[in-house]
Amino acid sequence: MAGHSKWANIKHRKGRQDAARGKLFAKLVKAIEAAARAGGGDPIGNPTLATAIEKAKSNSLPNDNIDRAIKRGIGEVEGASYEEFFYEGYGPGGVAIYVHVLTDNRNRASSDVRSTFSRNGGSLGEPGSVGYLFEQKGHFLVEGDEDDVMLVSLEAGAEDVTVSGDQFEVICAPGDFPAVKQALTATGITIENGEVTQLPKTSVPVDAATAPKVLRLIDVLDDLDDVQEVFANFDIPDEVMAALDA
Repeated sequence: MAGHSKWANIKHRKGRQDAARGKLFAKLVKAIEAAARAGGGDPIGNPTLATAIEKAKSNSLPNDNIDRAIKRGIGEVEGASYEEFFYEGYGPGGVAIYVHVLTDNRNRASSDVRSTFSRNGGSLGEPGSVGYLFEQKGHFLVEGDEDDVMLVSLEAGAEDVTVSGDQFEVICAPGDFPAVKQALTATGITIENGEVTQLPKTSVPVDAATAPKVLRLIDVLDDLDDVQEVFANFDIPDEVMAALDA
């Protein structure tokens, strides 16, 4: 778990800094369309779609864009057919990197991901080489009274609550994500970030010299059009992270 809250905050800040929003919106639309195609257009019966819609709304994607994406997904409007898979590899310092891809052109995606790893000090691994180091979980970064956060989260079905600086990390099973979010929101606890994501089971310490290289590789991967998300198991010390932020 070490380092995950830092990475969540990096992604959160990066999202706020994307002034144009174009690339982010395209990825959000693609995720909604793929989820609707796989499990239907009703978010009540399709938790993957519900999560994709929630993420899109939290990033200010217009409702019209969401509706059109769902219609393309269920076939009411013509749209592309996307293939979903993961690439696995290692970054500088032996950091495990798990890349979620959603694409209508597997050859293009494969070429882009492979060249990005090789040009930025990483190496692409075989299927299964790092995937086992991650597990899908609901993850929240919240602020509030410690007793309230603990009580509300655990009663709603959270598996674990830990202190992360001046925030709390709340972990739950993917299926419990909506119930935990509803409970936190209803109690007035501030949710800084919430998503169903891939959490690392173990972490790799990263020093000041290696940290910029790791983050550079992750940023370049994340900017690829076919890449939805990038997960990594680095643990960067607080003082190093602060220096990089500065």
